[in-house]
Amino acid sequence: MGDDSLTARLERFRTRYDNFRSAVVNEPRGSEVIVGALLCSPVDKSCVTGVIFFNNVGYLGMCGHGTIGVIGTLAYLNQIKPGMHRIETPVGIVEALLNECGEVSVANVPSYRFASDVTVEVQGYGPVTGDVAWGGNWFFLINDHGQRLTLDDLEALTDFTWSVRQALTSTGVTGADGQEIDHIELFAPSPRDGVDSRNFVLCPGKAYDRSPCGTGTSAKLACLYTDGKLREGQVWRQESIIGSIFEGTVTVSNNEIRPTIKGSAFITAEADLILDKRDPFCVGIRK
Repeated sequence: MGDDSLTARLERFRTRYDNFRSAVVNEPRGSEVIVGALLCSPVDKSCVTGVIFFNNVGYLGMCGHGTIGVIGTLAYLNQIKPGMHRIETPVGIVEALLNECGEVSVANVPSYRFASDVTVEVQGYGPVTGDVAWGGNWFFLINDHGQRLTLDDLEALTDFTWSVRQALTSTGVTGADGQEIDHIELFAPSPRDGVDSRNFVLCPGKAYDRSPCGTGTSAKLACLYTDGKLREGQVWRQESIIGSIFEGTVTVSNNEIRPTIKGSAFITAEADLILDKRDPFCVGIRK
């Protein structure tokens, strides 16, 4: 993959080795919900590793639950011990604290709200208003949506959020420098005591996030802080649609909001992937 910047290596991965991405995360070996992490040598030697995250349709700048998984995996392989570890991603360096109990706190890249109260006309639903924010990936965050955030409503939630994403694209709403907004995030109150919010996150490949979404929670925290609804150090507990929880806080320095997300990851299997060129689906079933 080379020893130049991770941004350059990601682009080389995309243009030359995309079949490998597809083979790993798509069926028959994977599924639409899997996020892959390609470990590579970091440019910054203070980092324990570099990482390029990828999913069923492409590549991610950063992945919060993926970073927690990388740290958990390195610990399982006895390559790191509890303590602070730096990880280089295509969008910047993050710091991950591995606790003795196995929990991981990820200090993410600086996050911010790019545009507030953006309204788009969504076919079949009417006007929808949300914020455009960066948390390592680009998000459209919607509080007022009229949807029930329950597992029983997955089909309706997917249809709604996919329609919103299409509306953003067709009307030219983007992040900074024209970057595509490829994550849609809905929020509602959580029915659980001590939990601040429940979310539903539609990922780029039209799968929903089973985690509370580290980069999405980072984007939310940046918006909350900007609105004066969250103080430095105040814990925000974010629940996913399946009930998993991240704890988030922010620190602010030099006018940059840096979220920290705490969660856990668990090893479920070790496997060898076999790529047989005779297999008509050797490189995965692509959408």
